[in-house]
Amino acid sequence: MPHQTALLVIDAQESFRHRPYFRDDEFLPYIEKQQALIDGAKAAGIPVVQIFHVDEDVEFTIASGLVRPIAPLTFSPDVVFHKHRHSALVGTGLGVWLTENGIQRLIVSGIRTEQCCETTTRHASDLGYGVDYVSEATLTFPMTDANGREWSASEIRARTELVLAGRFARILTVRDALAIDGKAAA
Repeated sequence: MPHQTALLVIDAQESFRHRPYFRDDEFLPYIEKQQALIDGAKAAGIPVVQIFHVDEDVEFTIASGLVRPIAPLTFSPDVVFHKHRHSALVGTGLGVWLTENGIQRLIVSGIRTEQCCETTTRHASDLGYGVDYVSEATLTFPMTDANGREWSASEIRARTELVLAGRFARILTVRDALAIDGKAAA
């Protein structure tokens, strides 16, 4: 019987390294957790779905050569989709692939925590998927709000966990996400 769970690796691409807001301070811990999640999913027979963001910004065009896995992340995805919106479920064919493969539970990871990862999580939950959000396998960068306050990546991650937990997803560690046998998120 095919696995009912799929791992989404959203926008873990070189494009971000070339943006002015990119910072290295949380990069290596993210890579470690993202790689462990991918390796664990592969070992468990969970399909790994790679999603790349493509748009008109120079760093995100196919022609840039930067729409490729962010180094040193290494893996062979089971399927690849390109998206042009924040949700990986809009205009990509991902939803069709999930249905055709009997997927009912999604594990969400990638770049950026509060943007494409969170948006995809909310959208997937609204579509009826069980969603496990592995925030330690997501990466984001500090942001400055309209009042001039800089929000750290840790604060943004905590805010994302707060708004998703119990409403749209379970917030899990890499270890816990891989330990679940495919039961839908509560």
